Amino acid sequence: MTTATDLTPVDVLILGGGLAGLTLALQLKQRDADTRIRVIERRAHPVPEAAFKIGESTVEIAANYFGDVLGLREHLDQEHIVKFGFRFFFSEGHSAPDRCAELGASQSLPTGAWQIDRGRFENFLAERAQSLGIEFIDGAVVKQIELSEDDSAHRVEWERAGERSTAQARWVVDASGRAGLIKRKLGLAEDNGHKANAVWFRVKGMIDPHDWSANADWLGRCTPPERWRSTNHLVGPGYWVWLIPLSSGSHSVGIVCDAEMHPLETMNSFEKAMDWLAQHQPRVHQAIEPMRNELQDFAFFRNFSYGCKQVFSAKRWALTGEAGVFLDPFYSPGSDFIAISNTYISRLIEKDRAGEAWQPYAGVYEQLYFSFYESTMAMYRGQYGLFGDAQLMPLKVLWDYSYYWGVLAALFFGHRIDDLSTLSRLKPELAEAKALNFAMQDLLQRWCAANARPHAAVDSSAFLDQARLGWFAELNRALRDDLDDAAFKARMRSNLVCLRQLARELMTLARETHPALDVSALGALLAKAPVADKAEPLLTAEWKGAA
Repeated sequence: MTTATDLTPVDVLILGGGLAGLTLALQLKQRDADTRIRVIERRAHPVPEAAFKIGESTVEIAANYFGDVLGLREHLDQEHIVKFGFRFFFSEGHSAPDRCAELGASQSLPTGAWQIDRGRFENFLAERAQSLGIEFIDGAVVKQIELSEDDSAHRVEWERAGERSTAQARWVVDASGRAGLIKRKLGLAEDNGHKANAVWFRVKGMIDPHDWSANADWLGRCTPPERWRSTNHLVGPGYWVWLIPLSSGSHSVGIVCDAEMHPLETMNSFEKAMDWLAQHQPRVHQAIEPMRNELQDFAFFRNFSYGCKQVFSAKRWALTGEAGVFLDPFYSPGSDFIAISNTYISRLIEKDRAGEAWQPYAGVYEQLYFSFYESTMAMYRGQYGLFGDAQLMPLKVLWDYSYYWGVLAALFFGHRIDDLSTLSRLKPELAEAKALNFAMQDLLQRWCAANARPHAAVDSSAFLDQARLGWFAELNRALRDDLDDAAFKARMRSNLVCLRQLARELMTLARETHPALDVSALGALLAKAPVADKAEPLLTAEWKGAA
């Protein structure tokens, strides 16, 4: 029997040195330089660039967290790709993008994000952590976790290069990803009702949608003409395909599907995935075919989405990132929820180290975290049937963005995500926004079912340009405003007014399209809210015509 060497006790032991664990370590060190932190990582470093992990596309919360909260903007600007927003092509079964409906922005919106090469970024984070005095132990496999039930220290044992080590820690944070070390130990796994599968791979080289057409008008729609920098979604009934460029010179490709509409068995190898693409997205297949010999990896997940019964404990342990919950990659929320959970965990540990009564906060932060999780989950669960509807899907995307920027992103950018005083005063507004979102997602599902028609006509060359919606671009820009308490509360109430108006216009459009459609749930919520005087319509004729 191998005897384990006892290492120096630490304040925080983080199980997992990936994106969630390393950013948490940096955030903790940033808040209190005297915090003793040890990170245990299974993979040996440096990790490969490109052929590594999914989760390359960031959105606004994650970008703010990485770039501004953690102060990593210079590295991200220099070593990764500035993202050109999300872009959607309704291209099921067709190879001419200029003859398919397109949804996106003709120019970058003011508050942006990055396409992150995960291998490159995590290597940088590990180096940064060590330079700040954070102990980083790579190539180590956790063997045993003993969680304390009282105020005594937790104990963790791991193995590295055939040698065992143990350490005590006041706090243990599980950032082990899908391994879910603490989740499995305590039986915290929970089904969230979202049945979807995914396959993904990376190829060396660039996939540029601009190579797919010689139509000058189509090529000139975007300024600059760089659709390749977008997270490109090619959508169809029950599925979407992602194309994400990486700064290391590779391209990430993924297929995400409703489990019933597109069984995993039809795509769970590279050859099967290529056959599937040839049928559903032939232009993507054509682009990848010459790159077969440049395949870098291939993986798949069945039922990738899951919940968790508990993520923060008053007994000084916590889960962050995929060790806790995972939603859906469609809007790239994974890093957002890392940012939120890490912020809550950092606050709890900060209060504990200051000798404050922190335990009640664990329950409150967990309630908030799960509330944000459920609100976001509603955008995905039961929604895949909409993806091939080029008339309805753009309206859903418009609503989803507006809710995200107007509520969750606004709270994070405004540094109020953990401000219980502000959150308490805004409780009625936040509750109403959440209820509106649930009612809207329900309406969208029933609206789609009522359409009872195939996906949009592929001969349409319509371009729904989000940049031309002034109010929409302003929601995005306003995230960067530095507001005092009074102005922030006013902004949140103004955002709610915008959501109400958008909900009314969408409800009216739904009834005009399908007079028999039941809109009672959403209508009941809106009936309680005042109507803004002489408000300019949010949906232009172009967007109304999409329905």
